[in-house]
Amino acid sequence: MTSRTEQDFLGKKEVPAEAYYGIHTVRALENFPVSGFKTPVELICALADVKQACAKANMRAGLLEELKGTTIVRAATEVGQGNLADQFLTDAFQGGAGTSVNMNMNEVLANRATELLGGTKGDYALIHPLDHVNLSQSTNDVYPTALRVAAIRAVLALSEEMARLQGSLQAKEAEFAGILKLGRTEMQDAVPISLGQEFGAFAEAIARDRWRLFKVEERLRQVNLGGTAVGTGLNAHREYIWAAIEELQAITGLGLARAENSVDATQNADVLVEVSGLIKAAASNLAKIAGDLRLLSSGPRGGIAEIRLPQLQAGSSIMPAKVNPVMTEMVTQVAFHVMCGDQAIAIAAGSGQLELNAFLPLVSFHLLTNLRMLTKAALLFRTRCIDGIEADKERCLRWLEESLCLATALAPYIGYDGAAELSHRASARGKTIREEALESGLFDTEELAAIFRAAELTRPGVAGARKVRGRWGKATHGRSNAE
Repeated sequence: MTSRTEQDFLGKKEVPAEAYYGIHTVRALENFPVSGFKTPVELICALADVKQACAKANMRAGLLEELKGTTIVRAATEVGQGNLADQFLTDAFQGGAGTSVNMNMNEVLANRATELLGGTKGDYALIHPLDHVNLSQSTNDVYPTALRVAAIRAVLALSEEMARLQGSLQAKEAEFAGILKLGRTEMQDAVPISLGQEFGAFAEAIARDRWRLFKVEERLRQVNLGGTAVGTGLNAHREYIWAAIEELQAITGLGLARAENSVDATQNADVLVEVSGLIKAAASNLAKIAGDLRLLSSGPRGGIAEIRLPQLQAGSSIMPAKVNPVMTEMVTQVAFHVMCGDQAIAIAAGSGQLELNAFLPLVSFHLLTNLRMLTKAALLFRTRCIDGIEADKERCLRWLEESLCLATALAPYIGYDGAAELSHRASARGKTIREEALESGLFDTEELAAIFRAAELTRPGVAGARKVRGRWGKATHGRSNAE
């Protein structure tokens, strides 16, 4: 492989001749071959957009001649669209608060712009990575700004996917509205509920996540672009600062604004912790739903088996025809990963010192990775699991009829102790509550039918009160249900 020699104040290094990156990137590759995880592509594209905005702002401020500026803009546009992605090689875990990523970007844009002008890679006389591409900037303002741009885009994408998941759950809520089943609390039999109500609760939880994510995006809109090294704006002209924000707004289409206190925005990452916390809340809800679906589908012969999940792949290398709930297990693992990443973000954000947080690369990796993974998990959960769920109505009714908790609906008529005694007798005799109540003479067939109607058992009030009140008189209490 041929190479070229580049030099900085630390000395000389060989750089692959065809590489768009330069000596600073080579040093980073030597220093941080740690995880094998690259800087998130979302951050690279957002940083290219920031560089494009800065070049335009420098031209508007008269700081960068037009030919150089427009060529840098052209190169940055290409990178922002995903081109030259193989030139961004820095490890996600790096020292320097993101300096290696910024240097990598400066070098790639300088060499691509030089190439567009007919020059040779590594000859920075035409376009210099620092004097031209990085003009009026510091890693400490462009990197956090790019992170916020990338995070906004990713948060909006997750919010939109959660809205689609909510819609799928609501469709199942309507589909299963008439299927009465046994409720369960603390993994024990409880009072009846409809399968539709269970899916409606899932949908409501996701609706809250969607709304929280949609609103928290606003917290990311204040950026410290123009603050340079510590937020004071040293070496950045006022005209450039305001122009840079305007240009970035135009490029991204986002409602960005300059932070009211750029020193604060440079020092503190609590907004990112807040965003991460809401992502964790969404992950927690997805894990809860996935776990419930896994339980409800357990079986098919020896478990609850009230619902059937789509069969997607063979589940065992030794047990023929076994199928596992793989999508729910995938979602649960993604949720666990997100929760762990959130903890790392909180620790990193609280570990910054004085004017800068050196651990933003860790924050950016976990934040953007969590957003990407959770968005993909929600999409796959919806399309490969939720949309294909089927109910076993007969199984639902069987578990309900066999449950002793139906005695709860009789307690308003015969009292708590009477219902407990009835339940105990039914258990001892191997009878259902309906059978024991009928055989004991406490209720007749018509009364039990009125009490155990699905509509009566799954809404507020005393089940069957309007039908049964006359016989039981004052023993009936609570609000009656409408017929």
